[in-house]
Amino acid sequence: MATIRRALGVPFGLPQPRWMLELGAIGIRTETELILKSRWVAPERLLDAGYAFAHPDLEEAVLASFAPPSAR
Repeated sequence: MATIRRALGVPFGLPQPRWMLELGAIGIRTETELILKSRWVAPERLLDAGYAFAHPDLEEAVLASFAPPSAR
């Protein structure tokens, strides 16, 4: 989250209690597990197959995701 806040220029983040996340998840019809559980994945198969990511690091990907369509 620190990387996302830094990329978007947000100086600090407020903690979200589990119940708030669960309420929000109901509203957007998703699972809180997507937010509450940590996942570490490595794209070894893709990289071994020669795939090149357009934005290889998180900060660059966040900046590109929130850039205006004309800047993409």
